[in-house]
Amino acid sequence: MSHSNSIFSQRLKLISRHEFETLAKTRHKGRMLRTMSRGSQFVALSFAQLAGRCSLRDIVSNLDKQRRKSYHLGIAKVSRSSLARINEQQPYPLYEGLFWKRLARCQSLALKDGFRFKNKLYSLDASTID
Repeated sequence: MSHSNSIFSQRLKLISRHEFETLAKTRHKGRMLRTMSRGSQFVALSFAQLAGRCSLRDIVSNLDKQRRKSYHLGIAKVSRSSLARINEQQPYPLYEGLFWKRLARCQSLALKDGFRFKNKLYSLDASTID
């Protein structure tokens, strides 16, 4: 049986689970999560952003259709009520801290010599505006 990683799983591999859980333990407030893990919330929200999903019902139905693949991402079944409750109760500092760690890593890997293009550079944007 052949195996290939999806773009989504490759994107998730850029963030180590250990680093995420360490941040989650320091930034988490309130009681322990009962039905969903912080990692499952992160995967669901990352999927929603990458897939352009805008509602909880849309996120959950699309994750449910990909249930066989979600096991390999390390998440269990996601319910709409659990996702709504966790999004409401869990503060944003976890994701803010994750952003700053990723930014620091990208800046440390960036070129230091002031890379420049010799010719004009054109950028194409394929986004649409409603």
